[in-house]
Amino acid sequence: MIHPVILCGGSGTRLWPSSRKAYPKQFAPLIGRESLYQRTLRRFSGGGFAAPLVMTGNEFRFMATEQAAAIGLSDARVVVEPLGRDTAPAILAAALMLERDDPEALMLVAPSDHVIADLPAFLAAVEAGCPPARDGALVTFGVAPDRPETGYGYLELTAPPAGATPVPLASFREKPDLATAREMLAAGTYLWNAGIFLFRAADAIAAFETHAPELLAPCRAAIAEGQTDLGFFRLAEAPYAGARAISFDYAVMEKASRVMAVPLKGGWSDLGSWDALWAAAGPDADGVVADGAVTAIDCRDSYLRSEDESMQLVGLGLEGVVAVAMRDAVLVADKSRAQEVKTVVETLRADGVAQADQYPRFHRPWGWYETLCLGTRFQVKRIMVRPGGVLSLQSHHHRSEHWIVVSGTAEVTIGEEARLVTENQSVYIPLGTVHRMANPGKLPMYLIEVQTGAYLGEDDIIRYQDIYDRS
Repeated sequence: MIHPVILCGGSGTRLWPSSRKAYPKQFAPLIGRESLYQRTLRRFSGGGFAAPLVMTGNEFRFMATEQAAAIGLSDARVVVEPLGRDTAPAILAAALMLERDDPEALMLVAPSDHVIADLPAFLAAVEAGCPPARDGALVTFGVAPDRPETGYGYLELTAPPAGATPVPLASFREKPDLATAREMLAAGTYLWNAGIFLFRAADAIAAFETHAPELLAPCRAAIAEGQTDLGFFRLAEAPYAGARAISFDYAVMEKASRVMAVPLKGGWSDLGSWDALWAAAGPDADGVVADGAVTAIDCRDSYLRSEDESMQLVGLGLEGVVAVAMRDAVLVADKSRAQEVKTVVETLRADGVAQADQYPRFHRPWGWYETLCLGTRFQVKRIMVRPGGVLSLQSHHHRSEHWIVVSGTAEVTIGEEARLVTENQSVYIPLGTVHRMANPGKLPMYLIEVQTGAYLGEDDIIRYQDIYDRS
């Protein structure tokens, strides 16, 4: 039995504006209707796989469980990292948790935001990696390069790869310049580093003891002092903060002596840039990918995407362009410079632009909301509350609210009174009044909220009760 460990963090900068810090790319439906995270869960849901262990951040815990449940996977174990410490502490914590039940447990560590088009080929590679992993090797997976790519790290093999046969690893190589990448491609002994690993839990821990022993005490303490919280396991913050932030490659893999690499064939992409997404999405005969409300006229070699059905994106005579339109932000870039989008986000942050990190739709454990209109002393929001969702019992110092139900049924508490409000009905919540909203039905409930007042910030809220235990 293989235990998938899904790394579900990320900063959400390379596919801005569709992916942002508040909504990283693994949760976005970038290809098809399911998110990359959901596609990853499906990849590891067949026979031979145990329930996945999902390592994610506090702000994404509800999104991770919600998206898993949406595809019928309710057995995922979600472990909450109180703060990001890169991949090494996350993998070590997962290994320590798995070792308690079975030191021989095979753990397959994989990012949650990659695309693998050929699932049988991927599973065959995993199967090929199992014997050396059971024999004590640390196994990594690499992709045969088909171009001199400068955006990936490389695995140097001791011999040319043959099929899915494991090959001893000679070294890890950083992202190269173009000339070096061309030399690596010609050599035939290099693979792109896919960031996927397979090993026994006990062997991973032993490798940490040898190469990064300083991480063991804080990770063990974070587990020992951790708590189960609303179905999640939350690592204790104080000890986990003491773990050095470092990647698994740097901490362990580059120093380990017995590392095997398995060539991976299967249409792999880490979707690390808009041009990578263009390639994975399958351009048409003109080299154009049009996603959403898009009209492309006489365009070549371009990626056009609209994420708002009310915003029609029209490309006329474009060549080598990436254009992504959202309600609150638009990116237009030369496709050959798609790797530089991360610097765009850094520039926006330096300028204090909210769109650098904030997403127009704010996800909450009960559903989501989005601002439709914001002006002086008023704001109009659209709110969705999923079945069984309950907003906190709260009040506001500076605003009053009107709620108009447009679909479904809301259970509304205002002061001491609770009642049902159905479609086309509305209620008024005066400033300072304690109130709550819930969806008791079996379908999503949608409403329009109109706020009026001197201050409309999200921090104007006093919570008295909250079933999601938000501070």
